Amino acid sequence: MRLVFAGTPEVAVPALDAIAASPHELVGVVTRPDAPSGRGRKLTPSPVAQRAEELGLPVLKPTHPRDPEFQEQLRALEPDCCPVVAYGALIPRSALDIPRHGWVNLHFSVLPAWRGAAPVQHSLWAGDEYTGATTFRIVEALDAGPMFGVMTERVRPTDTAGDLLTRLAEGGSELLVATLDGIETGTIEARVQPEDGVSLAPKISVEDARVDWSEPAIGVDRRIRACTPGPGAWTTLDGERVKLGAVTLEEGADDLAPGAIRVGKNHVLVGTASGAVRLGEVKAFGKKQMGAADWARGVRLPDTARFE
Repeated sequence: MRLVFAGTPEVAVPALDAIAASPHELVGVVTRPDAPSGRGRKLTPSPVAQRAEELGLPVLKPTHPRDPEFQEQLRALEPDCCPVVAYGALIPRSALDIPRHGWVNLHFSVLPAWRGAAPVQHSLWAGDEYTGATTFRIVEALDAGPMFGVMTERVRPTDTAGDLLTRLAEGGSELLVATLDGIETGTIEARVQPEDGVSLAPKISVEDARVDWSEPAIGVDRRIRACTPGPGAWTTLDGERVKLGAVTLEEGADDLAPGAIRVGKNHVLVGTASGAVRLGEVKAFGKKQMGAADWARGVRLPDTARFE
């Protein structure tokens, strides 16, 4: 089939590479416009755009896929299907109707669970034991189209959102290519999503990522892992923001009040509503990320120190 791939962040690159290496004819790529990046806020192409240029593919960067000029450019490429991974914009009906096999999305959950922008983060936050990825035909309703295929993945106790998303991106790329193969040969049919089990996964804000030390330790652990690497879990110390990496649950430290900090020789514990957690990486404002014990030595915390 003639394919035009749509995607934007790094997590979409494995699927782009898998499709480029497949027998299908990849004739173009759609991605979000260049965005400011780094301290200089220089306009930078998306990871998908950069990889597409390395592969020598035409790259379209519409402000929005409803733009008539973009839709004319897409028609000119004559795609049979448009595979999508984390493109980042809603596709209007006028664009959905251009390829004869529609737009096929790789979504990082087992639908109908976790429809929305942050399925992996919400799965971790909810404490799911398993998650996965689903391919489905895009319709105008959010992540509600008929499904082609599913893969599952066990959530490991130490997974951050970044860890889990990396595995799903690799495994999901194989699922997406297999789905496109089946569509071409007519050996796969889309089936309607179940009505039961629908849950939503809206984008997680910076404020959502603020650690609540009055939660049980397992809740603190899940929030931090779900928000790592983005948007980044954080707390405050003396009014200054401190970013936190993944923590571990600490046995036998039930005497610390929520937010209270205890510094050991090679570790830092923080109290929650049910025991303590051991800090991993810490990044204070304007400082480099470092191990918690090194951070604590540098700031010379008093015995009364506590996170708010």
